[in-house]
Amino acid sequence: MLDPEASIVAFSKGTEKFILSVRQGLRPDAQAVIAALKARNIGIEILSGDREPAVKAAAHALAIPEWRAGVMPADKIARIEELKRRGTKVLMVGDGMNDAPSLAAAHVSMSPISAAHLSQATADLVFLGRPLAPVTAAIDASRKALHLMRQNLWLAIGYNVLAVPVAISGVVTPLIAAAAMSGSSILVMLNSLRARSSAREIV
Repeated sequence: MLDPEASIVAFSKGTEKFILSVRQGLRPDAQAVIAALKARNIGIEILSGDREPAVKAAAHALAIPEWRAGVMPADKIARIEELKRRGTKVLMVGDGMNDAPSLAAAHVSMSPISAAHLSQATADLVFLGRPLAPVTAAIDASRKALHLMRQNLWLAIGYNVLAVPVAISGVVTPLIAAAAMSGSSILVMLNSLRARSSAREIV
């Protein structure tokens, strides 16, 4: 979000919480990313180790009403743990060396390629470039993947509910029954391929 020393931005929707840690001076697409997250009904909170004037200015520029300044690394972890106790799923994006513990504390974490090596090593995902768009793309891709997984589950259940009784009744030959069961796997696989379009957006 910002471009030198660590701040954290948290995005939330219901039981989801997306925490972003970056550096001072707004990144090129920070406003666009915030707008995209708000369009997805995701609330935003800033937790930063910087002094209040800098954090307040960044929060004002990004129209983020909830923010905290002077937050120590241990306090960042405490906030993440507090969110987790509430049942919130936390995604943190950080680039500073002191963000590594927070990245490890989150359910899922991301770091830009320009981040400190320790942060990159701790993060689950590392994205290229300075833009923050991959954060939004990752959220969209994860939601689409979850949607497809649920679809595949119901497709497999429905297919087998119809096909198994037919196979047991002996109406079809064993060869046709085996081919029909393979069709279930093919159907699920083809549906899963729909996730590729979202995956390409994460760079």
